[in-house]
Amino acid sequence: MEVGLKNSTQTSLRFDPELYARVERFAASQQRTIADVVRSACEQYLLGQKLLHDSDIRLRRVCEYGQLALDAIIQENHPEFREGILLELNSRMERFHGAR
Repeated sequence: MEVGLKNSTQTSLRFDPELYARVERFAASQQRTIADVVRSACEQYLLGQKLLHDSDIRLRRVCEYGQLALDAIIQENHPEFREGILLELNSRMERFHGAR
């Protein structure tokens, strides 16, 4: 049993033959077990998903900030354009995104 895995959960996985052969070759080239490669791949995948989620949240914050800043500028400097901009926004949201 590998170090640190005494309290681990054992499971079975199914691979198509081509993928299994690739994992097997990779594990052999790294002098690692297939289980170690699969565990590492799962860890990296989940970390990547977290990074994508964090990046998505950051992008949403940047977009919201930009929208708020632009709205403040329009309200202060060109309030006469605000209603037309909002009407066009609603039209585009419906046309391009199906939103009402």
